[in-house]
Amino acid sequence: MGTAHGSSTKTWKQALYSVGNGVLAILSVDTADHDPPRKSLRTQQNYVGIRYIMTNMADRVVITDSSYPDVGIERTVLAKGGFEVERVDAHTPDEVIEAARGAVGLLNQNTTLSATVFDALEDLVVVGRYGVGVDNIDTEAASRQDVTVVNVPSYCADEVATHSLSLLLACVRGIPEYDAHVKDGHWDWKACRPIHRFSNGTLGLVGFGEIPQRLADIVAGFDLEVVAFDPYCDVETFTNHDVTSVSFETLVNRADFISIHAPLTDETEGLFDEAVFDRMDGTIVVNTARGAIIEVDALEDALSSGAVTAAGLDVLPTEPPEQSPLFDHPNVILTPHAAWYSEQSIETLRREAAEGVLEALRDELCNLTASD
Repeated sequence: MGTAHGSSTKTWKQALYSVGNGVLAILSVDTADHDPPRKSLRTQQNYVGIRYIMTNMADRVVITDSSYPDVGIERTVLAKGGFEVERVDAHTPDEVIEAARGAVGLLNQNTTLSATVFDALEDLVVVGRYGVGVDNIDTEAASRQDVTVVNVPSYCADEVATHSLSLLLACVRGIPEYDAHVKDGHWDWKACRPIHRFSNGTLGLVGFGEIPQRLADIVAGFDLEVVAFDPYCDVETFTNHDVTSVSFETLVNRADFISIHAPLTDETEGLFDEAVFDRMDGTIVVNTARGAIIEVDALEDALSSGAVTAAGLDVLPTEPPEQSPLFDHPNVILTPHAAWYSEQSIETLRREAAEGVLEALRDELCNLTASD
């Protein structure tokens, strides 16, 4: 979907922004007299006479799944374009198709949106994902059907950066082990020996988007060497954050601490496998990105051999996880995919996801009206 350009676009967009629920917008007038039928947003027709663009309760956005207690934020945002919001409880592609027929937009949290969804929902214009990653959405299938997919890339940068650092410092200082030790009735500083100084070490960041950039800024006062691997990041960005760009192999060989922030793609799935862990020597690994980037069995072996001394994991390949030997490992800290969370980040996420959907729908209206 392109965006309409030219001097007339502004006029159309201003008119469309004023269209509310059940309001008629007259965008052009001719002497011919036509009475166009009601069309969905995706199948609107242009007419020679009076061109009608309407948004009413038939143009709805469906929330496929959500862990939030209400839909007040989404309704407030999307009401600005005259769109109704309907929340359903769809956890499979078939359930999404059944619940969202005729919808022009989806807001999606965790439910898989496969190619069958995009093939079946002919009126769909946009999918908004509650989150940064879109690995539960078949974006190629969406593109084939001219469906825009929007995410919210920066809503929790501070939360994930601080959570990553919290996991890292807890691993470095043996906090969970000390805690369990004292609660078991003991009092011996040697219980977590050896612990090494955090400062003067090397922190390796896998991926260098907004979250690891924020983490690099936070740790600037710790006297760490910070290196990062990200083949898609420009040199200037590394320089601006005083971070050295290195190859993945160099990072693995050089880093005392590794924090993973890459998206889950074909390139990164299983990136941390047995061969990679075998090159480590007493490394601490933190993952707040996607669980499938690490092969769990290989990590377990690395912990047993000492190649990895501790791991802080906010994500696992299967969530919620099944029973795992990692649960009982004293040097593994697990949190329930919570790095993104604060009360403020939830509000930002919901608002910006809805705003992304609304913007895409408005752009579609402008494209339809400007096409002639």
